[in-house]
Amino acid sequence: MMIRSLLFFIGAVSLAAAPGLAMPPAQSPSDNSQPAIHTTIRFEDATAQSGIHFVHSFGSAKLSSLLEGTGAGCLWFDYNNSGRESLFVVNGSTLAHDMTPNPLKVKPSPPPHAHLYRNDGNGHFTDVTAESGIDPDMYGIAVTAADYDNDGYEDLLVTGYGKVVLYHNNGNGTFTDVTAKAGIKVNGWAISSTWLDYDKDGCVDLFIGRYVKFDPKYRAYYAADNYPGPLDYAGETNMLFHNNCDGTFTDVSDKSGISAYIGRTMGVTAADFDNDGWDDIYVTNDSVQNLLFHNEHNGTFKEIANETAAAYGQDGEATSSMGPVAADFWNRGVLDLWVTDGSYNRFLRNLGAPQPGSRDPKTDWKGFEDVTAPAGISQTDAQYVSWGSGVYDFNNDGLLDILVFHGGLIHMIPMEHTLFQGLGGGKFADVSEQAGQVLNTRTVARGACFADYDNDGKVDAYAVNLGAEGTLLHNVSTNTGHWVEIRLVGGMRAGDKPTSPGAPGARSNRDGIGARIEVYAGGTRRTAERVASSGYLSENDGRVHFGLGAAAVVDKLIVRWPSGAVQTLTDQPVDRVLTVEEPK
Repeated sequence: MMIRSLLFFIGAVSLAAAPGLAMPPAQSPSDNSQPAIHTTIRFEDATAQSGIHFVHSFGSAKLSSLLEGTGAGCLWFDYNNSGRESLFVVNGSTLAHDMTPNPLKVKPSPPPHAHLYRNDGNGHFTDVTAESGIDPDMYGIAVTAADYDNDGYEDLLVTGYGKVVLYHNNGNGTFTDVTAKAGIKVNGWAISSTWLDYDKDGCVDLFIGRYVKFDPKYRAYYAADNYPGPLDYAGETNMLFHNNCDGTFTDVSDKSGISAYIGRTMGVTAADFDNDGWDDIYVTNDSVQNLLFHNEHNGTFKEIANETAAAYGQDGEATSSMGPVAADFWNRGVLDLWVTDGSYNRFLRNLGAPQPGSRDPKTDWKGFEDVTAPAGISQTDAQYVSWGSGVYDFNNDGLLDILVFHGGLIHMIPMEHTLFQGLGGGKFADVSEQAGQVLNTRTVARGACFADYDNDGKVDAYAVNLGAEGTLLHNVSTNTGHWVEIRLVGGMRAGDKPTSPGAPGARSNRDGIGARIEVYAGGTRRTAERVASSGYLSENDGRVHFGLGAAAVVDKLIVRWPSGAVQTLTDQPVDRVLTVEEPK
């Protein structure tokens, strides 16, 4: 822990002394800034008493391949419409002798598998995997959820090596494998995926990222590397499936332009980065440039990562990018990017227009600028390998914070984890040591997912640890500010025909994925988008959380629905979950 503190201190002094270093501009009145309530953020390890006793397996006796080292992710979702977020955790499986040089001598019984934990509402969870019907016979990696058929229940997509499985939520606590029926066919190693309504017809479409063409028999590597790395295998293309609004999907990977680009996908998120009203797709890659697919509004995408400064790290290098998160750090109405990495991580300030739909199509979008170092982040996290992370206002002081989980890259090296508390103006302070012993306990972390699982207005987390028991982090911060969580319900219903955005009778997907939410409170505008996947291999609470500081009322709430409808609510109460339904 002394190393962490010393490195951060040295880095801060170096920044202050460096001549000519470009610092992000201070917040101006146009940034809607306001004094914030600064309180200590604290987490406790609630795993033991929660009933969540998940142990991840990478399938062999010793870490010995890229497949095993990738880890797994997790998901919070309200699958039974109880008003409480339940937890789904992905797992690997026992690897056969031809898949690893270090097979298990004794196979575990029962074999490793994914788990669904039902939230019982009192801080306790019950493992309901057996009765749920969820039993993917696969080496699982990642998970994402959405109500793809608009029937009011969240469905589930599990991705992994050689297989993907789409589970339809039957509405009675059980799920049915409908992969073949839905027409989803994916070969190779499927990894992070996400849902987005790219054509805004009221039905969410599916983007599936693929990693590399993994060959378990290839064993040429330097001994110190432990096993062959991502560049030792050929890259892969990604896939896009269009939702036909009838329970089936059509592969439009070629037609959309997505399959024209080869990468090594690790993470993916979809959001409207240039505020033109249409969701784009950002893909983080391992050891090659990242990809930003701009939505061209006609069913096709244009790759623009390099020209928008979103392709490489702060030194122009292609690093091991893990999980992307989109958030409005400066309260300007545009979505910035936070990306975990194998080295410095990336904090990208969006230089775009401040209002959805306000950008002149004839004016070029200026993209992003890397502000990781002046933000106070690089100096701390350069010593770690960063994986799962979440951007939330953990103490509800009105400023976004960043929680990052770390772990060895090619060796089972446990690491402590980092909490950056937002100071405003794009600056952060490492407050990990005082944030609770659970962050100072070293693990080999991978995916992480975030939710207010006990509905107290403070965002909690779950971290998947490679080859070990996962960790449930309960947010126990005190003297926190006010908050509000927005649950969106789009107007589309099962059986409805596709609609056109802005047309009479247009409706949005049931989850409200792609909707932009603006909250005005205490003289400040805060903006967020309802997204699906976020971070590394995982997906968070679908309710959009806002910390409000001292503001005791939401003066105005604006929801810009994917259908084109703009809904405004005024004088809304705080410290509760508000359900907003799209107007007819």
